[in-house]
Amino acid sequence: MGILSCKKNPGDQGSATVVYPDMAEAADPATLFTTATGVKVYNGGFGSAVAVDPNDASVFYMLTDRGSNVAGQLANSIIIGKPDFTPQIGKFRLKDGKLVLEQTIELKNSLGAKLNGIPNPIGMGASGETAYDLQGQVITPSADGIDSEGLVRASDGTFWVSDEYGPHLAHFDASGKTIERINPFGTGTGGRKIPAVFANRRPNRGMEGLAITPDGKTLVGMMQSPMYNPTRGAVSSSVVLRILTFDIATGATKQYAYLMDNSSLTGVSDIVAVNATTFLTIERDGLFGGDATSPAAFKKVFKIDISMATDISDPANGATGKLYGGKTVEELNNLAGLSSAGIVPVSKTLVLDLLKDLPSVYPHDKAEGLALLPGNLLVISNDDDFGVVDNGASGFAQKILPITKSVDRNRLSFVKVKL
Repeated sequence: MGILSCKKNPGDQGSATVVYPDMAEAADPATLFTTATGVKVYNGGFGSAVAVDPNDASVFYMLTDRGSNVAGQLANSIIIGKPDFTPQIGKFRLKDGKLVLEQTIELKNSLGAKLNGIPNPIGMGASGETAYDLQGQVITPSADGIDSEGLVRASDGTFWVSDEYGPHLAHFDASGKTIERINPFGTGTGGRKIPAVFANRRPNRGMEGLAITPDGKTLVGMMQSPMYNPTRGAVSSSVVLRILTFDIATGATKQYAYLMDNSSLTGVSDIVAVNATTFLTIERDGLFGGDATSPAAFKKVFKIDISMATDISDPANGATGKLYGGKTVEELNNLAGLSSAGIVPVSKTLVLDLLKDLPSVYPHDKAEGLALLPGNLLVISNDDDFGVVDNGASGFAQKILPITKSVDRNRLSFVKVKL
């Protein structure tokens, strides 16, 4: 089993970290495969999201995304290292200062067949990407593809996952089998839909974060970047993101506008509930902390409140959503544009700067998951990309942290915050 070693009790004041796997015990962790050029793609990838067990504070669930992948040299191409990889949830338990991997839950469709990370077909959540394998062969789109990014665990033991394809809201039972899959097209199990405007999500920047309100009744999905609504060119300078609330019982939805700090950021990576109307989000760039050449400049956690924000839902459920003076919400670009249209965005205040407020340099590029423990103990996970990055030639290179000169691994950071 994989083990994470804890430098100190995460309940202590201040911060602590745990890493998967314990590098002292596994200097060369298990590999999924090795490329023809000798690059190792490591088992792991569990940092796309983290969720606590509402019934057991010692248990953490961590989510993989679609698997090892890099951008191809051809326009709108993606290279998928292991097309038969199954996105999965890892169940980890904190015990004696360590987190032990107790269970791996592979995600499956409603018939029990394993899901994969391959882009969806047209009309079912296609991202516009053409997928290739490492031999340059086109991979056929799959209705069972999911690029899992957001995760919550409900009190009944089931899971909800959001993704970057459809976007989809997928409900899984405790074994990982699909109960329901909800998207803008109505093609998933159950047939329920989210608003049509969400089909305009930017490829690879879909519903990155997912939260559930403490009463367990409402899902709150966070888009990573401004949607291409109505077009990519029309929103090139926009900082307006959408938040979706989804009533689990009725399917009723609301939408709110969220403003990123600036348009150069990778976007918002996750959202977690504090109470019914207050949430934490994490915004970041795509750079490494401690990199001497191009160091990270922005990785911040914010507290937001939706209680006074304007519901920007479109009663007509049009393809571009509700228009204001003929413009989409994304085309309004910024606070001034929203204000001119009478839209109040969610309020937002800084809670934590990962690059300034920790006792040591935050070394990762992708701070991607948030969870909250009692006592305002914030849990932050990173996506290690299975230990690989883009080599610039439609292939993989090893993902090395500049500050440690070692391969990136999944890490949980525990930080006390004031809310």
